[in-house]
Amino acid sequence: MTEARVLKGTLDLLILTAVSVNPMHGYGIGQWIHSHSDGALELDEGALYRALHRLHRRGYLGAEWRPSDTGRRAKFYALTPAGTEHLATEEQRWMRYSGLVGRLVKAAKAD
Repeated sequence: MTEARVLKGTLDLLILTAVSVNPMHGYGIGQWIHSHSDGALELDEGALYRALHRLHRRGYLGAEWRPSDTGRRAKFYALTPAGTEHLATEEQRWMRYSGLVGRLVKAAKAD
C-alpha cells in the first residue's frame, strides 16, 4: 500500500490513541501509528512534535523524561485524565463524521 499523509484534523486523535495504549516518546508514537496502519500512514515529524507540544500545553498529555529502549533520555507522553475525556469525545466525533462521509459516498453511487 502506498503511504499517505494523515488527514488534516486527525493527528491529535491518532496521537492520543497511541499513548492510550502505553506512554511513548515522540519517535515511538510515529512508529506505532506507522506500524498499526500497516505502513499506510506517513507522519511529518515536525507536525508530530508540534502536536505533542500543543496537546501537552492543553493538559491532554503529561510528559516525563526517562531512558528509552536505547538508553538515551527521551520525553515520554501519557494521557492525563483530561486527555482521556478529550480522546473519548474525539473518537465519538470521528465515528460520526466518518460514518456520515461513508453514507454520502454510498448515496452518490446509488443515485
